[in-house]
Amino acid sequence: MSLTETPSERSLFHSVLQLWALLLGIALLLAGNGLQGTLLGVVAEDSGFSSALTGLVMTAYFAGFFAGSAGAERLIGRVGHVRTFAALASLGSIAILVHGLIIDPWVWAGMRFLTGFSFAGLYVVAESWLNRESSNTYRGALLAIYMIITHGSLAVGQGLLNVASTSSLTLYVFSSIIISGALVPILLSSAPQPHFTLDVERLTLRKLFSISPLGLTGSFCAGVANGIILGMGAVYARRLGFEVGGVSLFMAACLVGGAVLQWPIGRLSDTTDRRYVIAGVAATAAVIAAMMPMAAEQGLLALTLAGFLAGGLTMTLYPLSMAHTHDWLDVDQMTPASSALVMVYGGGAMLGPLGTGVLMGAFGTNGFAYYLIALCLALSAYAVYRITRREAPDSTEDYLMAPAAISAGEYWAETAVEEAGEAEEQTQASAP
Repeated sequence: MSLTETPSERSLFHSVLQLWALLLGIALLLAGNGLQGTLLGVVAEDSGFSSALTGLVMTAYFAGFFAGSAGAERLIGRVGHVRTFAALASLGSIAILVHGLIIDPWVWAGMRFLTGFSFAGLYVVAESWLNRESSNTYRGALLAIYMIITHGSLAVGQGLLNVASTSSLTLYVFSSIIISGALVPILLSSAPQPHFTLDVERLTLRKLFSISPLGLTGSFCAGVANGIILGMGAVYARRLGFEVGGVSLFMAACLVGGAVLQWPIGRLSDTTDRRYVIAGVAATAAVIAAMMPMAAEQGLLALTLAGFLAGGLTMTLYPLSMAHTHDWLDVDQMTPASSALVMVYGGGAMLGPLGTGVLMGAFGTNGFAYYLIALCLALSAYAVYRITRREAPDSTEDYLMAPAAISAGEYWAETAVEEAGEAEEQTQASAP
């Protein structure tokens, strides 16, 4: 197989071989990130942080992610994909060590912001590379492989929580080692960096809302829901009295559910009006959330099953909303719309941990479930309302099992490469 082959000339198998280093790097990054996210939730609870304060700390990650998804544009434009990846991975590795050295909520908030900023940029680099090196004939299958790796690695990260005591520095060091290890395959890969030029017209949020109100609203609610589960799920399970092993099992179940339910729900949405699917998924998620307090009383097994279903259902809401939005767009609007959607998703994700912390402070552990119930019921009701406002689109785009980061990754990397190319052309034109 030649390294000079274009994506359209390669099969899915050959593309996976071509991108093995990138996929391995992503797997290591997410395993390290999955470990530290749950670790910090457990330690924050054991250290006596209030629910509101813990929510604020966890929100800082999503705030950093929101900023980093746009800030990576300039970094890539200045130094390229590989150097950007190396620099941000190093920052993320440093940040997790500082968490272990200084257990202070305000220091943690700053480090969580830095971690979110770093990982957003890492996703932009890695996922834009993945997306641009695949062909339309097998992009969906390659993204499915990516999703399996993503959720699988995050779930593995939950299991790593059990290899050492959460009160020692060991797990922080372990997470740092894994994240640093992600640099090795990326830096040694011989695969070419993505090169492309594409003119894109950015869409304002107001214009996008006028095109697809449910798509934009659904993306925001998906961000809030995932912020609740991924940001505060470990705190919730720990506050219920479960040991570290139970906490990691609950979080792993949420992530595995997100992987398992993607395919059947996605296929259903390709054959049914997506608004009905969004309404049904959100309503079902609300019912599962309402059962979580009862499940918690029954023990870890029942709560794990509820987490599997709640996580699986809510983690399909973003790709469902993204696909529904694309159903109403012209081809040249899809990339800028994806960027806008991921920014809205990031904005919602910031409200997830913050609101959960406040509600858990007011209503106890059940505040976690109350937030999910209210959110999912509101989204379901809005989807039903939108069904009454207009007919379904004449044709639909294929559902892609893509996380939020991949959409922004393609857009920001494209913009960065364009700007870098324009700057180089201007330099050459001004040279004597």
